[in-house]
Amino acid sequence: MIATLVHIWVKKEYLSAFMKASEANHLASVKEKGNLRFDILQDKADPLKFTFYEAYISEEAAAAHKETAHYKTWRDTVADWMAKPREGVKHTILFPENGGDL
Repeated sequence: MIATLVHIWVKKEYLSAFMKASEANHLASVKEKGNLRFDILQDKADPLKFTFYEAYISEEAAAAHKETAHYKTWRDTVADWMAKPREGVKHTILFPENGGDL
């Protein structure tokens, strides 16, 4: 199982639009085969900073996410709204061992 934490910094003038576009991506992503979680977190100290917690049952399922129409739409829509390039950090899920609610 794999989890990726994606750190995103948004330009202030695009905050509302970014949140709306990201919600649409979230709603479609949680329906993907192999998706365990797709949480979107907003930093309390810096409301322009977001962390996406994306958990999938395999590398293949995570890679398939990047081939979906909703991901590509989100990626292309928000590209110019970011204050700097997003940073994705991959992790291996150790616990829960079975992915929790699989």
